[in-house]
Amino acid sequence: MKLYSLCVIYKGATKANLLKAAYDLSSFSFFQRSSVQEFMTFTSALIVERSTQGSRASVKEQEYLCHVYVRNDNLSAVVIADTEYPQRVCFSLLEKVLEEFSRQVDSINWPSGNPESINYKALDVHLAKYQNPREADAMTKVQAELDETKIILHNTMESLLERGEKLDDLVAKSEHLGNQSKAFYKTARKQNSCCEIM
Repeated sequence: MKLYSLCVIYKGATKANLLKAAYDLSSFSFFQRSSVQEFMTFTSALIVERSTQGSRASVKEQEYLCHVYVRNDNLSAVVIADTEYPQRVCFSLLEKVLEEFSRQVDSINWPSGNPESINYKALDVHLAKYQNPREADAMTKVQAELDETKIILHNTMESLLERGEKLDDLVAKSEHLGNQSKAFYKTARKQNSCCEIM
C-alpha cells in the first residue's frame, strides 16, 4: 500500500490551477522521477477539470487509483495511490487536507496561486503520515485489529475442530470399550450365577 502524490488544485472555469503538491517517488528510479511527477501532476489536473463540483470519484489508471474530491467552492484535492490502498482512507485524507488548506490559505489566492506562492507546508507531512493507513486512520487500525482477532479465532476454531476429531475418536473407542465391558459383565454374571447354584 502506497501513496505517490497528493495535490491541492483550484478548479477554474476553463482549467485547473495547481496550488500545492507533494510526491513520494522513491519507488521509481532516479531518472524516471521527473517524468512520473509531471505525469501525476497532469493527470491530477485533468481529473479535477473533468469532475463536477461537490463530487468524489476514483479513477483507475493502469495500476494506480486516482481519488479526487472537488468541493462546492471549487477547491479540490487528488491523491494517487496503488490499488491496494483503502479508498475510505484516501477520501478522509482529502477531506482533512482541504479543510486545513482552506483555513490556512485565503480563498482570494486560490484562482491565481501557484506552488511557490502558496504558503502551506503540511502536504509532505500528511503524505508521509498516511503512507501507513493503519497508523493514520483510526477506523483502519480497528479494522486491522479485528482482522487479526478474526485470524486468531479461525486458528483457535481449527485447533478445536482437530481436538474435536480426536475427542470423537476417543468417544468412539470408549463406546467400544463400553460394549466390551457390558459383554464382560454379562459373561461374568452368567459365570457367577452358575457358581451360586452349586
